[in-house]
Amino acid sequence: MPVPPTASQAPEQLWPAQSPVETSADTLRALARHMLVARTLDVEAVRWQRQGILPAFPPAIGQEAAQVGSAFALDKTRDMAFITYRDHGVIAALESDLTDYMGSHLALWNGGFADPNKARHTPLQAVVGSTGIQAMGWAYAQKLEGSGGAALAYLGDGASSQGDVHEAFNFASVMRAPVVFFVQNNQWSLSTPLHLQVAGGSIADRAAGYAMPSIKVDGDDVAEVFQATGVALDYARENGPVVMEAFTYRRGPHATSDDPSRYRTLEEERMLGPDPLDRVKDAIADSEWWQQAEVEAEKTLGAVREGMTRPRYVHGDEMFDFVFQEKTPQIAAQQQQWREETDRD
Repeated sequence: MPVPPTASQAPEQLWPAQSPVETSADTLRALARHMLVARTLDVEAVRWQRQGILPAFPPAIGQEAAQVGSAFALDKTRDMAFITYRDHGVIAALESDLTDYMGSHLALWNGGFADPNKARHTPLQAVVGSTGIQAMGWAYAQKLEGSGGAALAYLGDGASSQGDVHEAFNFASVMRAPVVFFVQNNQWSLSTPLHLQVAGGSIADRAAGYAMPSIKVDGDDVAEVFQATGVALDYARENGPVVMEAFTYRRGPHATSDDPSRYRTLEEERMLGPDPLDRVKDAIADSEWWQQAEVEAEKTLGAVREGMTRPRYVHGDEMFDFVFQEKTPQIAAQQQQWREETDRD
């Protein structure tokens, strides 16, 4: 009978790190500032949706530590974050344009996407599980180019059941692509609880089947997430992919159209433990600084609201310029006809 191929070596243990570096006070405060912006955005965006400014919004209350801690570990000169529709904490941590990002929730195809090469994050992706495939491809290109860049692919526990994610795991491992698959295990795939959706209760445990190391972290501890993501990214640059699972909880609804009281109880929420913001607030232990940071977050979101509600002018040529990479004769003819009928130059 044919001789089977030699099995890959067992993935090594990456976390807890052998020589952990304590998060500095300045870094912890920077993380807290970004978490406050993300939380304030959540609260305000729900209000904006109720006021008709936004058609819908997916809150991420409770996931600020996972998002901010992981994104803050990225090297903004060479890495790239591949985000979903619920990752505004990543935008805050990367200090990207929040007004531009929120424009993508206005249901306009050109609602505001930052240049990924400058912002170091992709436009938000609403196709569940697709970020893994995209990040794997980008990461492999970086390996071929020798750029030293690594991808951070954001996934939810629900996305882990998508075939795209398993394909991404397999190809990334085979190609040794520098990508970290960052799973925010918030315990709910919309209204389906984790135990009915993920066999075994952990996505990170699946990494061994693809010969990848994995990391499990307390997704509500922003300092731990930050440190562990840094370890994962460093490993990925040199050795290949990592699956990282941050255990957290989606404390709000799946979206503004969702009523979580239909599938979970208030008693369950009371048993969650301290809010991630309360944990970092206690770690900083400076109430005066915290109050000032809250004021700054409110000012930031006030500017975002003003930018979102400002009248926008979209040039009609964009209907034709961005349909295909190279404009077809039919599209060019339609554009010319539109210009003539609307008296455009």
